[in-house]
Amino acid sequence: VQLVESGGGLVQAGASLRLSCAASGRTFSNYAMGWFRQAPGKEREFVAGTNWSGRNTFYADSVKGRFTISRDNAKNTVVLQMNSLKAEDTAVYYCVGARTTWWSTEAVDYWGKGTQVTVSS
Repeated sequence: VQLVESGGGLVQAGASLRLSCAASGRTFSNYAMGWFRQAPGKEREFVAGTNWSGRNTFYADSVKGRFTISRDNAKNTVVLQMNSLKAEDTAVYYCVGARTTWWSTEAVDYWGKGTQVTVSS
């Protein structure tokens, strides 16, 4: 699966951004899809994920209530809607595909190249 992210940018605190991930290659609907992020000097961390159907979603505590993940298997896309952004959300965001919903970096099978999100305070 090839994953290409888009939608990153520079915004002020409190604003919203919508990240998109376009997938190609193997059957998209066979994979759980999600987002990780990595801030400067920090380890890569799980942000949000969805199972193959999109019916089950998972979120890091730090983004619950602010971020929403969704997927469209007909279009091979997964979207992360980010609202009420904070300076601590600043990071490179990676789209991922996995055969499980364990949401650890070791369990991810495919990574996108990432898109930068910068939130100014």
